[in-house]
Amino acid sequence: MEDVPLEHGSLEHLLPPSWKTLVTAWLAEDTPSFDYGGFVVGSDPRKATLWGKSGGIVAGGRPFVDEIFRQCDCTVEWHVKEGSHIELRGHGGAPKGKMAVATVTGPTRGLLLGERVALNTLARCSGVASMTRGMLVNLRAAGYRGVLAGTRKTTPGFRLVEKYGMMVGGADAHRHDLSSMIMLKDNHVWSKGSITNAVRAAKSVGGFSLKVEVEVQSEAEADEAIEAGADVVMLGNFTGGGDVDIVSTSAIHQGVPHVDFSLKVEH
Repeated sequence: MEDVPLEHGSLEHLLPPSWKTLVTAWLAEDTPSFDYGGFVVGSDPRKATLWGKSGGIVAGGRPFVDEIFRQCDCTVEWHVKEGSHIELRGHGGAPKGKMAVATVTGPTRGLLLGERVALNTLARCSGVASMTRGMLVNLRAAGYRGVLAGTRKTTPGFRLVEKYGMMVGGADAHRHDLSSMIMLKDNHVWSKGSITNAVRAAKSVGGFSLKVEVEVQSEAEADEAIEAGADVVMLGNFTGGGDVDIVSTSAIHQGVPHVDFSLKVEH
């Protein structure tokens, strides 16, 4: 398979300075008041094993899981690389049907404070990466050599994680938000009266650095978009075939099965 971003550096270096505040908010949501379970277990130092329990790709361990446990005064040692497949055949002496992907060390209370938030994040991100990788493999097997891309149909508050998962899986994340690229869909065109009017308005403020993408429903609309100066033409709900450069779909991140993980404290 062709290069994916992981082969050229750490995707963590793409994240904005504010991303760690997301982790703080997730932990605050899960423990807004007293931590009664933490009172029960105390703060004695312990180790816990993070198990992968279903097939898929590990994604989101670095950086998200690392930061979750860091904020709970714990450290994570990973036994697999980001983007690795989970091996369920007793890999590394593990029982058949699961794989030890990491060891987490810290106060017992910290381990359990971060447990559910970490598992939810890892399961979701890994699910997106796994679905993405599977679809990319199928596209290549069918002879398609273009780009697979996601969409903006992401979970509110969780977009960064899901876009990260798409990239670990080998897809293009597409635009991240309304400021990343100007995409003109049917409502924009109807509101402005025509594709030409919409593109001209977008070009007047987007400058040279922002591409304009237009969704069209027919070849005639595609011709109009190109003539108006659109940089990208999205063929909305067209049949397959033809010289398509990019396949963009929400199927790689919307409603995808999660990868199953668990965290077990050693005793």
